[in-house]
Amino acid sequence: QVRLVESGGGLVQSVGLLRPSCAASGRTFSMNAMGWFRQAPGKELAFVAAIDYSGGNPDSADTVKGRFTISRHNPKNTVYLQMNSLKPEETAVYYCAAASTVLSTTSRLTLGYDYWGQGTQVTVSS
Repeated sequence: QVRLVESGGGLVQSVGLLRPSCAASGRTFSMNAMGWFRQAPGKELAFVAAIDYSGGNPDSADTVKGRFTISRHNPKNTVYLQMNSLKPEETAVYYCAAASTVLSTTSRLTLGYDYWGQGTQVTVSS
């Protein structure tokens, strides 16, 4: 059974930082694209960042460029999201996602991913 388990969310003050991680089990995703999305209260799920199998072509939403960095450690089957200078409006549940297709490229669409984690809450206080 494939599982994606996020951890590392929490409560942080404005302009603080967090580094949630997503550990996959049940199969290896070392050759698959992985991504992070978030859903704020009352809003739709939104793309945050994605990384392809090589880790050399990360993509991120314009709203987080320069502050958030996605990375991966394939031996651990884990992807990370370094979040700096967090803003209160970025309070949301952050979800990890993985594509099932080998050598998949990054996607900003939820349809580009086949597996999803349960999410980790990130709360940024003002």
